[in-house]
Amino acid sequence: MLPLVALVGRPNVGKSTLFNALVGGRDALVHDQPGVTRDRHYGVCRRIEDRAFALVDTGGISGEDEGLAGLTARQSHSAIDEADVIVFVVDAKHGPSTVDEGILRSLRRSSKPVLLVLNKIDAADPHEAMAEFARFGVAAVYKVSAAHRRGMDELLAAIQSHLPPASDEIEAPEDADRLRLTIVGRPNVGKSTLVNRLLGEERVIASDVPGTTRDAIAVDLDRDGRKYRLIDTAGIRRKSKVDEVVEKFSIIKTLEAIDKAQVVILMVDASEGITDQDASVLGLVLNAGRAMVIAVNKWDGLSDYQREQTRAALDRRLDFVPWAEHVMISAQKGSGLRELMAAVERARRSAGFQFSTADLTRVVEAAVSEHQPPPAGGGTPKLRFAHPGGTHPPTAVIHGNRVKQLAESYKRYLENYLRKHYKLVGTPLKLEFRQGENPYAGKKNTLTDSQLRKRKRMLRHVKD
Repeated sequence: MLPLVALVGRPNVGKSTLFNALVGGRDALVHDQPGVTRDRHYGVCRRIEDRAFALVDTGGISGEDEGLAGLTARQSHSAIDEADVIVFVVDAKHGPSTVDEGILRSLRRSSKPVLLVLNKIDAADPHEAMAEFARFGVAAVYKVSAAHRRGMDELLAAIQSHLPPASDEIEAPEDADRLRLTIVGRPNVGKSTLVNRLLGEERVIASDVPGTTRDAIAVDLDRDGRKYRLIDTAGIRRKSKVDEVVEKFSIIKTLEAIDKAQVVILMVDASEGITDQDASVLGLVLNAGRAMVIAVNKWDGLSDYQREQTRAALDRRLDFVPWAEHVMISAQKGSGLRELMAAVERARRSAGFQFSTADLTRVVEAAVSEHQPPPAGGGTPKLRFAHPGGTHPPTAVIHGNRVKQLAESYKRYLENYLRKHYKLVGTPLKLEFRQGENPYAGKKNTLTDSQLRKRKRMLRHVKD
């Protein structure tokens, strides 16, 4: 395992900006509004040659023990407990506060190396800032400007000097076999609760307050001999309801997580059924071409009559995605999770299915022999052969004549035929039609001398 360095401090001191500066990129959500970060966000810093370390960004510790602030603080303390080195970030511009002093007392009880980082030093007098924080009694003090990437080399050198010996470090290789599983849905449908239940720990903050999750949090899970990378995302509301800049950035992070996913779990609230916003989120998944499983949460709270009505509503509202499996679960109680993960595995296999050219052509010929394409454009379309076009989603490329005039109903027929033959569930199936060009198009027919004489005789005969 890589050694772990935790970034801690009160809200809005620049921890996420520093995280992005050390890791490289813009993985952590950054905004001037305090309390943007709530969950633990992990990354790997490889800026030190031959000495990588894991870095965790935490939510701000505000000194409150109740509500979201208390849940955020508990996430930060969990990061402190598992860290090897702690980077205590303070605001050089506004100086020390009583909250900073309380955090420092807590860090000293951990008996772990603590580096004091004075961030935003470019907006303050360095000598005055050093004098103000001298009363903290921390020997290792470093002046940085995370926004402008100043002071990073000195900080990295200090972190390296406090890391465990290299002989104790075994860096795990990148695991390409992990299934990227993104969980999406409206706010407050139970996405974070599902992640915690699958992991068996309070890894992300779960609250009844809508919009608790703001960033896309990735967590590795090993379950039943299979490896997953769960991505908990922020809830997506209607555009008319989105007025905060932070929420807009959260939605962008969610869209990125959908695009990078191999399988998406769309969570809906059983007590509310399929709403227009659920359909909008589903549309985002379809546009990305991702495999999908629909998890109907809070199923345990419904009566038998309500369950019957909900099933009927699901079949009616989701008839345009008949291939997506519906799994009834209770994220809070843990029921239905085995069935959910089994559906995820079926979607995974189907999304990665590869056709073979010979077999695919035979199946298309069988479909045509059972049901011929309807006439269109002055003739009947002819399907000649087919070949694979890729995976995620599985794609079939079909060549023929007049395929551009194929009726949409016949395209659906072919899709359903292929899906049934290959037993594809949980994934869209993409069909591409390519029409052969007319080799004589644009060419002028030049008559020979003999043909010209015959034409003249025929015209004379017609005139006579």
